[in-house]
Amino acid sequence: MKVVLFCGGRGTRMRSDAPGGDMPKPMQLVGPRPLVWHVMRYYAHFGHNEFILCLGYGAQYIKDFFLTYKETGSNDFILRNGKIELLSTDISDWKVSLIDTGLDSPIGERLRRVRPYLDGDEMFLANYADVLTDAPLPDIIDRFAASDAGASMMVVPPTNTFHVIDISEGGLVGGITPVSQMPLWVNGGFFVLRQDVFEHIPEHGDLVADGCAELAKRGRLLAYPHRGYWRPSDTVNQRLELDRSWARGERPWALWEA
Repeated sequence: MKVVLFCGGRGTRMRSDAPGGDMPKPMQLVGPRPLVWHVMRYYAHFGHNEFILCLGYGAQYIKDFFLTYKETGSNDFILRNGKIELLSTDISDWKVSLIDTGLDSPIGERLRRVRPYLDGDEMFLANYADVLTDAPLPDIIDRFAASDAGASMMVVPPTNTFHVIDISEGGLVGGITPVSQMPLWVNGGFFVLRQDVFEHIPEHGDLVADGCAELAKRGRLLAYPHRGYWRPSDTVNQRLELDRSWARGERPWALWEA
């Protein structure tokens, strides 16, 4: 299945005034490779290696990464007589389409603009390109394929550290509960979609607020709850924690290493 990756957002919570601070969020490093590479390796691990990257802000960083890609950055090799012999490869069997979808386009509009590159495929995958997980992708796809839903959204428990406070009418606190332990689910950023999702995304619309919301009203939005590993990278601190986790050898999302 083709994989649409939304790589065009400005990622303002990730950027800084340091050199390279204007780099788009999917290009921020985790270990030796950028976030988008980790997401792509996840999909490729399950055999989905046709990628459509929706570019916008910082597009040149992403183009340059693939145009100058060095397999030796994450693969063992032998140097013999001045020639490199790779012992493994990352992307030799990938097809990567890099498509300009506008500098400030919302995600729904970015998806609309790459529709021709889906070649009419009835089902396809989509992702924000900045979230890592160990979710069982084949199971997610199989459940969706067996349904009549127009879209499937992976949902996860909230990961923030806020507490929910139960207050009585007299102002006394009756209970304190971590929000992560509440019966709540949030959008996990991993989608399986059918072509008819496009019927519900207006020009300059949003995938979730427009497309998924309308499908939900019609009873055609499927949720896939996942309580396993899932980490966003919306902020500098979240990205740094992923980088430190990689350095420690704690990489639950790197299923290709198993």
